[in-house]
Amino acid sequence: MKRKKVLILGAAGRDFHNFNLYFRGKKEFEVVGFTAAQIPGIGGRRYPKELAGKLYSKGIPIYEERDLEKLIKRHKIDSVVFSYSDVSHEHVMHLASRANAAGANFVLLGGEKTMLKSRKPVLAVCAVRTGAGKSPLTKYISRILKKSGKRVAIIRHPMPYGDLRKQEVQRFASIRDLKKAECTVEEREEYEGHIKNGFVVFAGVDYEKILRKAEKEADIILWDGGNNDLPFYESDLHIVVADALRPGHELKYYPGEANFRMADVIVINKVSGSKKGAGIIRKNAKEVNSKAKIFETDTILSSDFEGNLKGKRVLAIDDGPTITHGGMSYGAGYLYAKRKGAKLIEPRRFAVGSIKKAYSKYRHMGRVLPALGYSRKQLKELEKTIENAKPEVVVSGTPMDLRNVIKVNVPIVHVSYKIKERKGSMKRLVKEFILS
Repeated sequence: MKRKKVLILGAAGRDFHNFNLYFRGKKEFEVVGFTAAQIPGIGGRRYPKELAGKLYSKGIPIYEERDLEKLIKRHKIDSVVFSYSDVSHEHVMHLASRANAAGANFVLLGGEKTMLKSRKPVLAVCAVRTGAGKSPLTKYISRILKKSGKRVAIIRHPMPYGDLRKQEVQRFASIRDLKKAECTVEEREEYEGHIKNGFVVFAGVDYEKILRKAEKEADIILWDGGNNDLPFYESDLHIVVADALRPGHELKYYPGEANFRMADVIVINKVSGSKKGAGIIRKNAKEVNSKAKIFETDTILSSDFEGNLKGKRVLAIDDGPTITHGGMSYGAGYLYAKRKGAKLIEPRRFAVGSIKKAYSKYRHMGRVLPALGYSRKQLKELEKTIENAKPEVVVSGTPMDLRNVIKVNVPIVHVSYKIKERKGSMKRLVKEFILS
C-alpha cells in the first residue's frame, strides 16, 4: 500500500498533538515533516523518534513555513494539514491556496477527531482570540473549584519549545520546577499564576500520557486553552471568552469561531470598555450558537505597587503573544502606567535583535515592549532593549513576574488583570458542573 504523504503546518503545539492522536502509528500515512510559524527558533529541529513512534526511525524534520511550495514539490505531498491557532480566516485560506496551487490537498481536522476522553470530568476554558481574558478567568474558576474541596489538575495547552524528549510529560508544582525545566517567558506567563495559587500544572507534548498522569491526582480536569485553540479533551463544560473590544473577531479567526460555535457558555469580557461591542457579540452568539449561556465580565487592573508614577519615564512591557500575533496594541502594563500619569517611553527605537524584528513584523504594536523570551539570547535582547530605553521604572503587564528571569537596574512594577462578574454567576455555574 502506498502511504499518503502528509505535511503538518504548525507552531510547536497543536501540530504535535494532531500527529500523536491522528497520524502516529498509522501505516497509511507518512508524515514527511512539520513546519514552523509564529514562534522564533523552532524551525530546523526534529520531532524525535522516541515520540514519533516505530514508523519514524529518524524522527520527523521541522521546516520553515515559508518553504511550503518547495516542500510540497520536493516530497510529493498529498495533503497539507493546518495545525496552529489564532490566525484570521484569510490567513488560513492563503495557506490553502498556496497548498492547492502547488498540487496538495488542504486539510483541517475536526474537533472531535483530535479530542481525548478523560475518566474525570473536564471543564475547558478557551477563547476566540489571544488576549480576550481567558487566563484571568481560568484562575478565577480554579479558585472557585478549589473552595469546593475538589482536587483540581490544571492541564495547559502545549508550548514545548525546548528539548521535546524531556518535555513529553511535564508536571509543575513549584517555581523551582519552572526554573529546572528552563521554561520560556511565555510558559511562565501561563504556569506561574496557577502555581502561586496552589495548583499543579501539567503540560508537554503527549497529551494522552499527560491526561492519565493528571487523572491520578485529580477529581476534576481544568483545561487551560492556549491562543484561541480548541480543547484537546472532550469537555463536560466548555467555556469560551470573547472580547468586547474586538467585536466580530469571534467569526473571523480560526479556530476561535469553532470554539464560539461549540461553547456551552460564552463569556463576553471587557464589557465596560465597549458596550456596543458586547452587543455585537451577543447578536452573533444568538445567530450561530443560540444554545450557549451568555455571561458578562470585566477585567480590572490589580497591583501591589503603592508608589507614584506621575511624570516618570516609564517603559511598559506587555504579554508577548497578545501583543504580537494576538493583534493588540497594548495591555495591562500600558493601561496601568497611563492611568498613573506616567510619561510613557516609545520602545521601538531602542529595540535590538529579534525584538527589533518583531516591531517590523507586527507594525500594529503601540508604545509597549512585547515580553519576548523564547530563549536565553532573546531574554538578553529584552534586557538590552530596556537598558537602551533608560526608564526610571518598568511596568510589566505580563501574567508572570519578569524579575524571575531578567536582571535590570530599574524597579519593575508587576500589574495583572482580575475578573469582575457583571452578568451571570460563575460560582453557580461551577457548582452545577460539580453536581452534574
